[in-house]
Amino acid sequence: MSGIDQLLGRISMYRLTLSLLILLTAVSLGFSAAGLLAFRPSELTATLATALVSTWGGTRIMAMILRMRPHNESALITGFILFFIMFPTLDGPGLGGIAAAGLAAAASKFLLAVRGRHIFNPAAAGAVVATLLGLSAAGWWVANPYLLPFVLFGTLVLLYRTRKLVMGAVFVALSTGILVAGLASGGLAPLAAGQLVLVSYPVLFLIGFMLTEPLTLPPLRWQQFVTAAVVAVVFAAQPSLGPVFLGPEFALVIGNAVAFLMGQRRSVRLRFTARRDLTPTSSELVFAPSHPVRFEAGQYMELNLPHERTDGRGSRRVFSITSAPQDRDTLSFGLRVSEPGSSFKKALLGLKSGAVVTGTLVGGDFRLPKDPSVPLLLAAGGIGITPFISQLRDVARRGQDRDAVLVYAVRSTEEIAYREELAELGTPVVLFAPHDPADDGVHLPPRWRYAGAGYPSADQLSAEVPDLPSRRVYVSGSPLIISHLRAAVRKAGGGRVTTDAFLGY
Repeated sequence: MSGIDQLLGRISMYRLTLSLLILLTAVSLGFSAAGLLAFRPSELTATLATALVSTWGGTRIMAMILRMRPHNESALITGFILFFIMFPTLDGPGLGGIAAAGLAAAASKFLLAVRGRHIFNPAAAGAVVATLLGLSAAGWWVANPYLLPFVLFGTLVLLYRTRKLVMGAVFVALSTGILVAGLASGGLAPLAAGQLVLVSYPVLFLIGFMLTEPLTLPPLRWQQFVTAAVVAVVFAAQPSLGPVFLGPEFALVIGNAVAFLMGQRRSVRLRFTARRDLTPTSSELVFAPSHPVRFEAGQYMELNLPHERTDGRGSRRVFSITSAPQDRDTLSFGLRVSEPGSSFKKALLGLKSGAVVTGTLVGGDFRLPKDPSVPLLLAAGGIGITPFISQLRDVARRGQDRDAVLVYAVRSTEEIAYREELAELGTPVVLFAPHDPADDGVHLPPRWRYAGAGYPSADQLSAEVPDLPSRRVYVSGSPLIISHLRAAVRKAGGGRVTTDAFLGY
């Protein structure tokens, strides 16, 4: 799977989602032309054009009024989603209702937002507004047997890319279970009820293309599960509020509100202050936040840096925080700087002193156990050392005496990042590098030992960390090293492995 991870990591979530929606649109038009859908190609084309023009145009108008930079890919994604959930039509008033939904969706990104982050999924918000005003209604025609395989493919790709497969399973199991139970209580056979739900309800499209939108999710995994459960229950219960049927778009908006109340939703301006080279291919960037940022050691922050000639990886990226939570006036990030880099990373590395970047989200569950007595094995590959630096700095600032061993695999001895600081922290380090640094006359710090070349094997881990089965294991780095180390740890007798995958670096 590491090859798939590397491939998906080279494209931004915006570009990936947009590509899958374009593919789904092309398939839909083909099926319509073949007479397999309930709507004619002319109806689909008119609906698509109206949805795209209204969301794209509405986004640019709002951005112009508020003097903000529009996000064109986001606007197009919203338009395509509206295309799949609104009733296709050639009727003037019907197209007017779709246009109203598109304009409302675009406006929601700017007006229904708090401190730089929108609260509701824009497409769902637009559909809700159009429904409440009586201008149009969501039909969710994307749920049909011919499109099901393509929706399933897109959903699996997006859930895998965002590491939300378990969240998706929670939503699908709960919503499908409730719907099947309701249909079965009405006399339908359970198997037939299950088939009906899969082909006639937008379960997969809702979770894959809408509910997992990063900007409306809370930061922690358990909070995301709660959000998925809330949306699943409302969606499957199919309630009504007076004459208004609360369809999937209402369920999602309700879930977004719950997510907003649980998660941190405050952007922060980060003023660039310094850069220091860690290795020939990595650097640490230091910023001064406009206000203290609440985070736990091991978490990440999403940075937003609009720039010229943005490539497919977009203007938003997440980076592990390397500073300790106690450093209230400083926020730092470690990253690779090797070529070829993304346009985002080039813009980030080209920042001048005093330049401002926006931090839009803090999240992640890659956190050490609360109990400091739990023995730990920390395994890092290359720049995967960054979340561990934050954690070890935090441990030192707290004055804790944690039993932690760091297994560190690097491409060369020159690629050992944070060497001096790790030595000062006194963390035992088991180093894996192409050759022994002593061969070059380089002496390792105290409590460091060279263990061999390449990635550690199960036998090497057992020899270097004899009590490995009793340790809680954390692995950080590329998907390739995570896959290797997880297998080696389990073969050596280790239990659950908590991972932090670095995609697209």
